[in-house]
Amino acid sequence: MNAGEWTPRELRHSFVSLLSDHGITVEEISRLVGHKSTVVTELVYRKQIRPVQGGRSRSHGPHFR
Repeated sequence: MNAGEWTPRELRHSFVSLLSDHGITVEEISRLVGHKSTVVTELVYRKQIRPVQGGRSRSHGPHFR
């Protein structure tokens, strides 16, 4: 996919996914995407946001601890 083929929606969802994958909390993601609270972030991006434990995403395993 060429850079010009990305829609703003795809870029925003990818941004949220990358932040979540790197252990950023939903509160911080919500702030970065301009939401007033985490409610909208959690509803809109529920498939992109991963549970965070101890400041790290659970999906990373031992490689990022």
